[in-house]
Amino acid sequence: MLSSLPRSVAVSCRGVRWSQDSVAEPRMERITRAIFSSKYSIHDLSRCQGEGEERFARFNMPLELGIAMARRYTQTKKTGRHDWFLLVPKGHPYQKFISDLGGFDPSPYDGTVKTLVERVLSWLATRSDTVQTPTPRDVLNALPVFVAEKAKLKRQWGENITWADVVLAARRTVPMEAA
Repeated sequence: MLSSLPRSVAVSCRGVRWSQDSVAEPRMERITRAIFSSKYSIHDLSRCQGEGEERFARFNMPLELGIAMARRYTQTKKTGRHDWFLLVPKGHPYQKFISDLGGFDPSPYDGTVKTLVERVLSWLATRSDTVQTPTPRDVLNALPVFVAEKAKLKRQWGENITWADVVLAARRTVPMEAA
């Protein structure tokens, strides 16, 4: 689901980063570095439910959200505070396992790309340094082209597509004039 976000984010914010920058350093270092060097982060708790035969839940996103929250509260307005956005599926029981989030108003969505794009773009549009924000319709109309661009990159690079290439592909799919 989050794979539809690069297009939304790429034209809305400067300095887009992803935790997959370099495989030469441990994953937690990459994630922490990405969050601490970014002004914004987006977190989706949809995978925090039991999955598979063993019904294991994935708690990577709550962990990453905790890192983002720590960054926000260790920075001052003068040094640049980190801002984060939290997505939860409608009816998600996140309050049962992470009840302290109740005061942060997570943004519910219905699990569709359309709603995800709408929620993220609405949030990005309210950030003080947003460059341009395309409309959700612009992003959704361009999504098939972006998916084709990513498929082309995958054919060229296999599973090792760089985030920079994904962002460039995303920027090419919706001309800035449409944003």
